[in-house]
Amino acid sequence: MKRRRLVKTTAWGLAAAGAAACNGASTPGAEGTASSDLPRINWQMATSWPASLDTLLTGAKVFAERVSAMSGGRFTITPRTAGELAPPLEVLNVVSQGAVPCGHTASYYYIGRSPVMGFGCGIPFGLTAQQQNTWLYDGEGLTQLQAFYASKFNVIQFPAGNTGTQMGGWFRREINTVSDLAGLKMRIPGLGGQVMGKLGVTVQTLPGGEIFQALQTGAIDAAEWVGPYDDEKLGLNRVAQYYYHPGWWEPGSTLEVQINLNEWNKLPPVYQEMVQAAAYETNLRMLSRYEALNAAALERLLASGTQLRQFSDEIMTAAQEVTFDLYDEFAASDADFKGIYENWRGFRDRIYAWNQLNQGGFERFVYSNLKPGGKPPT
Repeated sequence: MKRRRLVKTTAWGLAAAGAAACNGASTPGAEGTASSDLPRINWQMATSWPASLDTLLTGAKVFAERVSAMSGGRFTITPRTAGELAPPLEVLNVVSQGAVPCGHTASYYYIGRSPVMGFGCGIPFGLTAQQQNTWLYDGEGLTQLQAFYASKFNVIQFPAGNTGTQMGGWFRREINTVSDLAGLKMRIPGLGGQVMGKLGVTVQTLPGGEIFQALQTGAIDAAEWVGPYDDEKLGLNRVAQYYYHPGWWEPGSTLEVQINLNEWNKLPPVYQEMVQAAAYETNLRMLSRYEALNAAALERLLASGTQLRQFSDEIMTAAQEVTFDLYDEFAASDADFKGIYENWRGFRDRIYAWNQLNQGGFERFVYSNLKPGGKPPT
């Protein structure tokens, strides 16, 4: 099923949604743009986020605020914290069933239903945030994923947030070799968890609100979440000393709005356009916010005694080899995965080559010459 079959476009809808999206969430002029002939709709939104993780939950709130503003308050969506409408790792399930009309979550929480679910969020040794957006919006990624969601879950989804490249997580002891991973109990979801499992790690999937206690009590030895800002919010630096990087399993993790397809098809086309415009804006704003907050949070963590460590080349190389062996296994046994993977792999090869040349060349020079204040060495 092509995306154009799921999303009906009207010139009025594009104009109204686009104009309103250019204004801030609190811009008075955005109110009242929708025709009074349009219906009043009130939706509840399930999310995977506890109230303490304000950046993630704010993504859902920004999305809802923009839809309300563009519709003149006629289409309202109320985001709920994890557990209010559904357990944090069950959002897709309740939306698919129609128990809740929409949700905000990370698709890789649901790889137990299909490994394809990794692509919508981020997969090991995959794409950075900008590369992920490019694949989704202009590399056929979103078209393929929407067809898959529609056929498998009766859901349509839109990218609505990105955390940027994540950190490698918190460890209670140092790890330098692959053998150091053997028997380690670690919270890590998605395909990254499956890779770690093949490297000897005992993998657990826990929602964000449960990680601190699991680390504190020794139920797990290590955990990854997002990055400095959110990790500090959860207090993970108080129960683990070593902070590893990079998060090779999540180089650019997309979050998404998921909507029950029956409810989506009931929406007037102009409301559908508003949803898409709000999701676009949320996608950009969340990434921008994380980039702004993480640098300062990392400084605070290091000042508090956190020990920063980089994964060794041995661990990185082993993880990369296991990752692509795993992808080959999925492609050999799962036609849905194979179709999307072939598109994704070709895109990855092309965008890597381009970014290594243009962006990579620039970054290698400026970062190797960086001095306080941004001045080059003398």
